[in-house]
Amino acid sequence: MFLDGISKKIEMQLVITDINKTYSNGIRALNNVTLTIDRGMFGLLGPNGAGKSTLMKTIATLQEADSGSITMGEIDVLKQKEEVRKILGYLPQEFNVYPKVDAQTLLDHLATLKGMIHKKEREEMVAALLDKTNLWSVRKTNLGSFSGGMRQRFGIAQSLLANPHLIIVDEPTAGLDPEERSRFLNLLAEVSEKAIVILSTHIVEDINALCSCMAILRGGELIYNGRTSEAARQLEGKVWRKEIKKGELDEYRKKFRVISDRLVAGIPVIHVWSESMLDNSFVRIPVSLEDAYFAHVVNSFPNN
Repeated sequence: MFLDGISKKIEMQLVITDINKTYSNGIRALNNVTLTIDRGMFGLLGPNGAGKSTLMKTIATLQEADSGSITMGEIDVLKQKEEVRKILGYLPQEFNVYPKVDAQTLLDHLATLKGMIHKKEREEMVAALLDKTNLWSVRKTNLGSFSGGMRQRFGIAQSLLANPHLIIVDEPTAGLDPEERSRFLNLLAEVSEKAIVILSTHIVEDINALCSCMAILRGGELIYNGRTSEAARQLEGKVWRKEIKKGELDEYRKKFRVISDRLVAGIPVIHVWSESMLDNSFVRIPVSLEDAYFAHVVNSFPNN
């Protein structure tokens, strides 16, 4: 089993302190972001443009910060980039491959670049990862003929080479069917027992199922940092549901703190945050992590 290559649990923390980043066009992507991430799975949520990718690229040594510090154990992440890359597995949202190389050959080559110089050890890890990502049967197939989901699975495999101590994955289940998604999430959960895994995704359900701790970014600022269960608990008893008519949403937004709206069987349904009891047309509902996420992001949550 390839995870056996990690002989002991890594007693490390990733400590991010007052990280700032402003792009040349004036957009402030990160504003004094401070996080401490322990071993295990850590969820990162936020809408497009929240600063998630900027933060992950900075941790992955692909982008400079304007100020602040990031450390992992004794490693200064912003200054000791080569040391970070030795222990890092990274899957960006867009992952490109060499189209004329087969999956097994390229994975073996990437393992060599990761410092796995012993052939037998390298072959065992490559085989295990191809099996775990359901690519063993197409291991001799050129990557250029892979579907989007297969390329994503290959990206997942390369991110786990050499038993990284820090793994960053950005929208890793994009393009995967339900079975593939379940397989990968189970693999991530297994790996996170002995590594720090940062999972950035729009799928709130994945964060709820896998991550004991999480953070929410909005407009480059950290607006929630804590236990996943606590995010929903803070709103318990204060979220209400109502079916409305089409065209009434704007009216309800003016009167109430609407945290989300969606169509359910073609009928518009709103969720509203309110401290006090609403009229009988509203039904109080159990709070989901998705409710808590939307409450923070749309700036309806009372602590914002």
